[in-house]
Amino acid sequence: VPQHVWRINLDTPEEAHQNLSFGAADRWWEQTDLTKLILASNKLQCLSEDVGLLPALAVLDVHDNQLTSLPSALGQLENLQKLDVSHNKLKSIPEELMQLSHLKSLLLHHNELSHLPDGFGQLVNLEELDLSNNHLTDIPTSFALLINLVRLNLACNQLKNLPADISAMKSLRQLDCTKNYLETVPSKLATMASLEQLYLRKNKLRSLPEFPSCKLLKELHAGENQIEILNAENLKHLSSLSVLELRDNKIKSVPDEITLLQKLERLDLTNNDISRLPYTLGNLPELKFLALEGNPLRTIRRDLLQKGTQELLKYLRSKIQDDVTSPKEEPPVTAMTLPSESRINMHAITSLKLLEYSEKQAAVIPDELFNAVRGNPVAAANFSKNQLNEIPPRIAELKDSVCDVNLGFNRISSISLELCMLHKLTHLDIR
Repeated sequence: VPQHVWRINLDTPEEAHQNLSFGAADRWWEQTDLTKLILASNKLQCLSEDVGLLPALAVLDVHDNQLTSLPSALGQLENLQKLDVSHNKLKSIPEELMQLSHLKSLLLHHNELSHLPDGFGQLVNLEELDLSNNHLTDIPTSFALLINLVRLNLACNQLKNLPADISAMKSLRQLDCTKNYLETVPSKLATMASLEQLYLRKNKLRSLPEFPSCKLLKELHAGENQIEILNAENLKHLSSLSVLELRDNKIKSVPDEITLLQKLERLDLTNNDISRLPYTLGNLPELKFLALEGNPLRTIRRDLLQKGTQELLKYLRSKIQDDVTSPKEEPPVTAMTLPSESRINMHAITSLKLLEYSEKQAAVIPDELFNAVRGNPVAAANFSKNQLNEIPPRIAELKDSVCDVNLGFNRISSISLELCMLHKLTHLDIR
């Protein structure tokens, strides 16, 4: 880098010697100090200590060079907010870098870093930190002090574990640990209430943690691991999840509680050991992509898998009725008796998310049936093959959850406003 670049704030410009008129259009004496310096995509092998002569720098970008070290004078740039030294050959970071208390973005990816300074936690205003594609084997415990960090990328390193203290990053929304050697994830990770995206792909995980506090988690990517069990505890708190990617694992079954993920849009279970699916998957109201190829499924034909997600969901919904009419078990505690001596199938309501009252030859749907739904949101309601003359008025109580309603084979002659209140409705049968 030419010396005059570092001295740009100090040296008197040439035009000052040529034009001393205070009326000049180019008022050189009013120039401000340099705040942004971009030296990216050159062949720089070193940076001069004279970088300290640019104290007003807010942005320094030297990515895509051949730097093997950084000058300690970087620590003097007290106004620096963004530092990009990615795509170089750095093996270490100077301790002085930890003095940059105003730094918000630090990009160190694609270098040769094998360790980090213990004082990393001093960068308390850091919001974005990218350490991907290095040779890191551990993370300093001082990371716990980075309470303003929003995005942390640790992908493509050699990490065997994560410090439990990482859970102290209460502002963290995105954590990427793809392609490391993680065998477990700290249980405290599940307390990170702001987390929205979690990437754990290509590790050695055998199980997933529970996520009791991750109410905002929208994306969970855990493909290409060794996960064998997916249970209710892994899922029941993830009410905001829209993407669940678990391809290339060893999962043998999918719990009925998958239906609790009412905002799920993409579910990738490709290349697992799943032999049977809960049919209620078909009732997930937002599901647009379901990948099941490479599983030994016994109840779904191969040609059906090739017809796409919507056909597959339609098939699963069609099988729910079979699952309800012959449930595996229905102990007395799960049944309620109506005046008509017909039984409420609480197994269907709680596990299958289905409100079932069909083939009763009933003229009305009993209030007790709707009362049983309170606190148990259902995704489907089947009132087919009765003697109904009108749409049940209390069906409006299902407006926040129901997406599939079957009123077929009744005596209904008009559509009521109650039906129009079901704003999540995607399938209606009124044959």
